[in-house]
Amino acid sequence: MIKVKDLSKNYGSVEAVKSISFDLNDGEVIGFLGANGAGKTTTLKMMTGYLVPTKGSITVNDMDIIEDMHSIQKQIGYLPELNPLYSEMRVYDYLEFLASIRDITGPQFKEALARVVEQCGLRGVVHKNISDCSKGYKQRIGLAAAMIHDPKILILDEPVTGLDPNQIIEIRSLIRSLGKEKLVFMSSHILQEIQATVDRIIIIDQGEIVANGTSEELMANFMGNVLLTMEVKGAKVDSIEHIQATLPNVKFISMSKNKSIHTIQLEYEKNKDPREDIFNYAVKNKWSILKMSPRTTNLEDIFRDLTMEGGSDA
Repeated sequence: MIKVKDLSKNYGSVEAVKSISFDLNDGEVIGFLGANGAGKTTTLKMMTGYLVPTKGSITVNDMDIIEDMHSIQKQIGYLPELNPLYSEMRVYDYLEFLASIRDITGPQFKEALARVVEQCGLRGVVHKNISDCSKGYKQRIGLAAAMIHDPKILILDEPVTGLDPNQIIEIRSLIRSLGKEKLVFMSSHILQEIQATVDRIIIIDQGEIVANGTSEELMANFMGNVLLTMEVKGAKVDSIEHIQATLPNVKFISMSKNKSIHTIQLEYEKNKDPREDIFNYAVKNKWSILKMSPRTTNLEDIFRDLTMEGGSDA
């Protein structure tokens, strides 16, 4: 388990991370979501011991990141956003080099290599130069490097950046399979990728945690009103404009016309569905309803509402 408490990081007068707190539990895949510059990378670097916090604490299985840094780093596999590969090396030699740094040699290395080659799907490239591998394979090599010592925790910073759709699906599948046996904490600014991969989402904006929960919990907590789009024929403008006065649970938003068809947008509270009343109102006013399409708040709306300001990379 990882506990982050009142964590802050300042770069001079700039507060990149502002007193954030959250817990990560074993057996979870957690997404760390935020716009570019929200403080994701700074937080991950503190969690892996590469940056010293200005204030606050990070504990990994009750060990402090400052006092027990080397012991913690033995438990963590870290894939930075800029994948640090030596392109002139063969994949085999690169993984052997990283393993030797961790005192994994001889039969232990052979066993570790076989494990990560199988887990990361590297069988076809293990004897190639890294420079000859595709972007997708380079990300797999970076993951294998982070996993060569079989850590219980994986921290991945933007693991699908720059990948094509097929490569994203491959890496997503790999991360999900790894999450069955490890704690995986991955950052991204791509909502769809986080939503498709993780069990829980933590959203950071301008250095502050603004949401923490499963997709369902975030939807339940932040869901707003329902926006109803209607297309109707035969409607008079005054009957459209008076719908709000006639139906108290309906708010008139907008109206446009294309030839004989009016497009109307109405809004109502999600727990007060007035569509039957709207239908009866339309019949009474001799409208022909061509379309009635409700749209509730989704995770993209929530993310946009929580992170409207954005910022520079941090």
